[in-house]
Amino acid sequence: MRFRSLGSGSAGNAWVIEAGRGAGASRVLVDCGFSLRELDLRLARAGLHGDSIDAIFVTHEHGDHIGSALALSRRRRIPIWMSRGTWRALDAPAQPDDLLRFARDGEAIAVGALELRPFTVPHDAQEPLQLSCGDGARRIGILTDVGVGTPHLLAQLEGCDALAIECNHDREMLARSRYPASLKARIAGSLGHLANDAAAAILAACKHTALRHIVAAHLSEQNNTPQLAAHALGAAGGAQPQEIVVATQRSGTPWLDLD
Repeated sequence: MRFRSLGSGSAGNAWVIEAGRGAGASRVLVDCGFSLRELDLRLARAGLHGDSIDAIFVTHEHGDHIGSALALSRRRRIPIWMSRGTWRALDAPAQPDDLLRFARDGEAIAVGALELRPFTVPHDAQEPLQLSCGDGARRIGILTDVGVGTPHLLAQLEGCDALAIECNHDREMLARSRYPASLKARIAGSLGHLANDAAAAILAACKHTALRHIVAAHLSEQNNTPQLAAHALGAAGGAQPQEIVVATQRSGTPWLDLD
């Protein structure tokens, strides 16, 4: 089992999770916050093609996450999962009935050798979901676009072998930024985005001896730095800062293997 980010940040987000290799592999695209052309380029850099994706999971309706997901689903005839709230927030767009599926908190989704476990999170969207994904032996947790940690989300991430956690901003950098006060309040609020220290607290609550990979994701280019995010997660996860993988907007991450 392996995974990688195709790009992470306010300009677009997408993750690929894979179980198996070659023609028999199962692959899920988590979010698709890019144009179809840009997605094709990023998939090619990962050694993949749009036809190799078995399912799409959309966490919420914001443009940097939904992007071209519906168009990709129709073009490649790939099943797409999202919450009913996300679908309604998009004005219930027409989508072939055999492709559109609704995801719910706590209801597992089987995609070949992979099992997706969606869970609700606090964020300023209609019905946002994040998820963990496993193959029966290993499990990956993805947690971005969340305002605060909750007991529910901590329970969903317990025991994961890899964690990708939002480190959106450094509190001092955000406070000093030129953002208007209303935007600062939204980002730092309980339905906004995780600060480095809040992400570190979540990691500290979830860490265990079998945790293989820690990824800092969804960094703000204006209000954070890779160094600050890596130091925060490294301290919380008992790792050196250089051991923390930082997902970038331009290139995401390399493949991270759990075998």
